[in-house]
Amino acid sequence: MSLIQNQSLLFRAVEEARPGAVWRSLFDTFWPSYRRWYLQSGDAARPYYLPCVRALREHMPELLPTYEALVDIAGGGDLEARFLSLFCPPPYVSACSQAVWPGERPVLVRNYDYPAQLCEGIILKTAWNGRQVMGVSDCLWGLLDGMNEDGLAVSLSFGGRRDVGEGFGVPLVLRYVLETCTRSAEAAATLARIPVHMSYNVTVVDRHGDFATVYVAPGKPGDIRRTAVATNHQHKIEWQQHASATSTVERHRRLLLMFHDAELSGETLIGAFLRPPIYSTAFTRGFGTLYSAAYWPTEGRADFFWPGRTWSQSFDYFAPGECLIEFGDPPPIY
Repeated sequence: MSLIQNQSLLFRAVEEARPGAVWRSLFDTFWPSYRRWYLQSGDAARPYYLPCVRALREHMPELLPTYEALVDIAGGGDLEARFLSLFCPPPYVSACSQAVWPGERPVLVRNYDYPAQLCEGIILKTAWNGRQVMGVSDCLWGLLDGMNEDGLAVSLSFGGRRDVGEGFGVPLVLRYVLETCTRSAEAAATLARIPVHMSYNVTVVDRHGDFATVYVAPGKPGDIRRTAVATNHQHKIEWQQHASATSTVERHRRLLLMFHDAELSGETLIGAFLRPPIYSTAFTRGFGTLYSAAYWPTEGRADFFWPGRTWSQSFDYFAPGECLIEFGDPPPIY
């Protein structure tokens, strides 16, 4: 799904206020890969069109106008419409770490650990429903992390459970939260009520420094926690093999220990995300850190960073462009 060659990934920043030619170009680029992924277990394994639309109408009705516009731009086909609903998609597993520093300048920091060939590498800025939103795209209109112009930032990490149920792929839920919410409490309540198809930890922070992490899982309401740190488990380790492979306990412990330091700052926290065990070089196993991001709600700015390189974007100054990242080299020592 990505533009990857020889352990490198091309990240692109693109902007389009309303769905149009730019999004159509992204669709043309990624649809063949997404189509294969969506049909990996056969067409009958995915829900029919009507249940998809009904679920969107029931749980995220504000997205329907954008959904219908995107389906039309994609050609109006049945398969495209079902995929774009992101209702009951195939399962997928990532790693990831995220933490909030709720100081005078609150910041949400995250690492995205995933197979490079399955990452779009698209930083997308939109105003599809009138509110500006920017973040890292997934499934063509969902988000892995992002922020809106009101200063609400959000990020996801896999929740460490293999259960799959009836619900939405969580990237679309993150899109919905940023399109419709302004404060962390509102976002947490929204995350807790929308059904998801797998377990995830979703961390939110707003410009006032209010934060929460919501443990979402199929078949149950989300569990809202006043915690600033999330890796890849929830209340306990339920998938030991994944936990060991991704060092979720070690990463979680390291981040928690940092929050006991009275001298901790947002900048110090960002530095930790470029060092092991938070930063991962397990690229050959599909758990390498593809990018890190720091969202600054009071400034409307997002910094995307890698060892030795930072790419900043903001609502005031969003610069479309490209950034080629090479993987496999160990991070520098700070």
